[in-house]
Amino acid sequence: MSQTVAEMLVNSILDNGIDTLYCLPGVQLDPFFDACYDRVDRLRIVHARHEQAAAYMAMGAQLSTGRPQSYCVVPGVGFLNSSAALATAYSVNSSVLAIVAQISSDAIGKGYGQLHEIPDQFAILEQLTKCSLGIRAPADAERVLKNVWRQLKSGPPKPVGLEIPMDMWISRAGLSESLAVNGDPGPPVDGEAVSRAVKLMKEAKAPMIVVGGGALDSGELVTELSRMLSAPVVAFRMGKGVVSHEEPLRVDMPTAYSLWPKVDLLIGLGSRMQWQTQIWGTDDDMKVVHVNLDPRELGRIVEPDVGICADLADALPKLLEKLEGNETRRDDWVENVLEEKGRVKARMESVIGAQLEWLASIRAELPREGILVDEVTQMGYVGHIGFPVYAPRTYVSSGFQGTLGYGYATALGVADARRDVPVVNFCGDGGIMYTLNEMATAVHHRIPITTIVFADGHYGNVRGFQRDQYNGRYIATDLSNPDFVKYAESFDVQGLRATTPDELRERLREGMAHPGPTLIEVPVGEFNSPWGFIKVPRIRGL
Repeated sequence: MSQTVAEMLVNSILDNGIDTLYCLPGVQLDPFFDACYDRVDRLRIVHARHEQAAAYMAMGAQLSTGRPQSYCVVPGVGFLNSSAALATAYSVNSSVLAIVAQISSDAIGKGYGQLHEIPDQFAILEQLTKCSLGIRAPADAERVLKNVWRQLKSGPPKPVGLEIPMDMWISRAGLSESLAVNGDPGPPVDGEAVSRAVKLMKEAKAPMIVVGGGALDSGELVTELSRMLSAPVVAFRMGKGVVSHEEPLRVDMPTAYSLWPKVDLLIGLGSRMQWQTQIWGTDDDMKVVHVNLDPRELGRIVEPDVGICADLADALPKLLEKLEGNETRRDDWVENVLEEKGRVKARMESVIGAQLEWLASIRAELPREGILVDEVTQMGYVGHIGFPVYAPRTYVSSGFQGTLGYGYATALGVADARRDVPVVNFCGDGGIMYTLNEMATAVHHRIPITTIVFADGHYGNVRGFQRDQYNGRYIATDLSNPDFVKYAESFDVQGLRATTPDELRERLREGMAHPGPTLIEVPVGEFNSPWGFIKVPRIRGL
């Protein structure tokens, strides 16, 4: 007997290596979940308590594993509830398949007022993904599904959308032996561009490498390039861990900014380089080499002297091959970099030492292979510039989207997908309340996540700006919080409290040893602003 569209989609998910579906069910998905029932021996169904959490969990699972993931939701309000997470997945280059149900085919665009109907849902989905497709007829199902997986596995990693009207699920779509699809190969590396890039690298006296999320799977190659060129490597959020914190030439953003006036060659690898080129500034004394898989990023902010559109896994070996045997010692530049690292470190400790001390407690207890999921909070801002990371995909951030409240649900997806390593998440008392109801999901699915809530009773960052820039005219920043320990215990979650960095270390040991979820409340006061190290003025090309 031929397969239904629902059965074909389930088989395609399995055929393409996905073993978990994050979701929230509803009537427009009923036939699909009935098809899933027959494959629960191979496909785990992880249902959340809100659609945003299902999407965040899929994103977290993808960012921490590097493998595509999927979630599904009902149309209209269900889809819109997931849209903040989908927008975040787009900003952090996460290969997530958003399976979005739709009202019946004959009612789309008619405005009948069917359950969960919204105007032009597909157009919204298209704006939040690199590609969206819909199954409009059963005969199209196999072709559309294969195209969906090809898009998800090819080119720049971004979310892909799949919309299926509710009447399509039970339609017979024919037979297919396998729906497994391989991604298309990346574009060929331009050999002439590689030669020109290598020439600039040989001539440079003070090169710097900027890495982003596009370099997460090329850490060893980037490290080798850094050593060959004596070039410091900087990452802000998404590229943390590409080069280990232990590498002498790995530098944080404030150190890179201090060095910026002397840099004569900027090498961007899998990064937009937005902070460096648009905020810090460039001039005619700086050459730019930019390697990125997404052709739209080449020249978006600054026109490179050499642009290479290629996967780093393809381009870096060719660059290294041409550089081998032609390494240039840059002892003066290395000495300058190391001295500046020390000076900036001391300055950061004098201003934001309190936040750094809390982060040091987390780093001391979290194993090197453990994963930290940040949040849009004071600790998160300082973590971007001051939390040591030793390996790719062990630091998860919301990237340029800066999505307040993303952290806890995303961390659940990380901890669910990476049960082989400890996962710690920290939040503020503002952001945690977006998805703290998902402790029910953590308990139900036995997800071993350890979460820290730094609670100051305010939207701390907004309050800090009002304090420092608006003469203390505080408005709309005070919070009324629960007792987070009791709140956790009401879900049968281990609830703990720490009041000092040393106590936090002890509580973290308890949390990571616990087989289920743990929440640690940490009451804190006001912190000094970290923004003097992040929001800095332009210093080149004035």
